[in-house]
Amino acid sequence: MSALVALAGCKAEVLAPSGDVAARQRDLLVQSTLLMLLIIVPVMLLTVFFAWKYRSKNKEADYQPDWDHSTKLELVIWAVPLLLIICLGALTWVGTHLLDPYRPLDRTDVNTPVTEEHQTLKVEVVALDWKWLFIYPEQGIATVNRLVVPEDTPIEFSLTSSTVMNAFYIPSMAGMIYAMPGMETKLHGVMNEPGDYKGIASHFSGAGFSGMHFVATATDQAGFDAFVAETKAAGGMLDRTAYLELAAPSQNEPVRTYADVDPILFARVVNICVEDGKICMAEMMEIDAAGGAGHAGMMNLMPRYASADGRALAIPVLGGNLNMIQGFCGPDEEARMLTQRVVIAPREITEPGPMRGAGLTPPRGIFAKEPNQFSQIPPEAGAGKDF
Repeated sequence: MSALVALAGCKAEVLAPSGDVAARQRDLLVQSTLLMLLIIVPVMLLTVFFAWKYRSKNKEADYQPDWDHSTKLELVIWAVPLLLIICLGALTWVGTHLLDPYRPLDRTDVNTPVTEEHQTLKVEVVALDWKWLFIYPEQGIATVNRLVVPEDTPIEFSLTSSTVMNAFYIPSMAGMIYAMPGMETKLHGVMNEPGDYKGIASHFSGAGFSGMHFVATATDQAGFDAFVAETKAAGGMLDRTAYLELAAPSQNEPVRTYADVDPILFARVVNICVEDGKICMAEMMEIDAAGGAGHAGMMNLMPRYASADGRALAIPVLGGNLNMIQGFCGPDEEARMLTQRVVIAPREITEPGPMRGAGLTPPRGIFAKEPNQFSQIPPEAGAGKDF
């Protein structure tokens, strides 16, 4: 009774959710539990019954020391659980595909299917140490530790992490989804009732984990529009410099807002290239997909020298005069440390890549022929050009 009193203040968010996706997950949980109870309850009752019937004082119970087989019992013991597993498998298979977090919603509630008239709200989520960053790309705003969404509106979350793996979870809206550095995961959800709901990090991520939670507010469209207008009026710019300051580890961060956001900031976070001068993973993969950095790139890995009889010899990079890669430059970077002698890759990368849609184009290779021989190219002479 004391335990029940202590639990009276708890809110059953998982069993009484406010979003349609979470409600269907609740139904799947309840249906699976009821199916399993069809086996569990009879077994528990029969255990008590057999213990009572065949107790040592019951002289009327049958005693058959040579008994070893019963076809009827074997049929019950194997057939019933097999049927249960078939039912559970079918239920789980259908539910898993229907509630796939990457699958766009087919309805906002039981009576409202999603049509072309429904506009999906896009939210980009970054798990930081130890706070949550929410970017609204279509509205051009961002918030820290506060999520506001309109009710009965499909929401598409794109999630990543700045450092370690974490897990994003709003029990009243949808299931848990991981946020991982260098990757982008998806989650679709909807809120059907206005109110404030708990959002948590459900995966331990370090010292500030206990304070890594936020309030998810569901409101009507007018309330959401007012939130956007209020955020824009408050000012603040979330660019690469501001993001790096925000990403520094901190605990129990208060709510803060940004009126403007770098449009490709999230793409840079996913590709781990927010820092100035750091090549993005997508750019590197595009170079690799096109065959690498060309002949000059191969020379950096294995310099080739001619022998006395004219044959080409491959000399390991740990011996002889090394060729060194100084770096790669993108179109949005200022002129970098360049060499006095530069070798250019023999071809240009023209195939589309994952970052091209985000406003970035493939970089060009810059290679040093001699180590420790670098000079600065004036920005007005070098910015945005290939050398």
